[in-house]
Amino acid sequence: MSRHQPTALITGASRGLGRALTADLAADGWRVVVDARHGDELAAAVAGLPGVVTVPGDVADPVHRTALAEAADDLGGLDLLVLNASLLGPSPQPELADYPLDVLEQVLRVNVVAPLGLVQALRPLLRPGARIVAVTSDAGAEAMAGWGGYGTSKAALEHLGAVLAVENPQWRVYVVDPGDMRTVMHQEAFPGEDISDRPEPETVVPALRALVDGDHPSGRYRAADLTPAVAS
Repeated sequence: MSRHQPTALITGASRGLGRALTADLAADGWRVVVDARHGDELAAAVAGLPGVVTVPGDVADPVHRTALAEAADDLGGLDLLVLNASLLGPSPQPELADYPLDVLEQVLRVNVVAPLGLVQALRPLLRPGARIVAVTSDAGAEAMAGWGGYGTSKAALEHLGAVLAVENPQWRVYVVDPGDMRTVMHQEAFPGEDISDRPEPETVVPALRALVDGDHPSGRYRAADLTPAVAS
């Protein structure tokens, strides 16, 4: 990537994969702008990490997206944008015939409209060769009972990423399925179940770094397919 100090913006960085990637990039000398809905939780999650700028707020709020753009502008632009913030929806997940439409609108607003809105707000700040990483799910690619609402939002996000890549060849646009992880959201998706056998989010970071640091073409990737290449 660039020879200057690289800069990233990561949404949903107070926990899970967003927090794990933030810690990894910060340790590697990146400057990172991060957000999450709960300011106290975000501050605690990144406390002590060098070069991290916190901008708490909701990505679905246009005013907050403007604040994120201003923070990125203060750092001189972006080499990496990670669209990680997501809304699961009801827990447990209902079938589509029973899905509350007002909640579906919220899920689509956070998982589809907000990422595009953020790309639009940051477009002047994304340097040539910048990476955009949109975090998806296997529910966005497969018809899975009980995952219609969340899966629909991720399917839309995947298509959005694919079209962005075609329209903007100056960037690398990656849609990444991290696989199952031991996260709060995954636990919310399976209330009452033991998910201690799922891997920690930190195990997915090498796969993301393979995309961020490498020369892969724009497209959809599974973290499980990228990680062996990192280890070899």
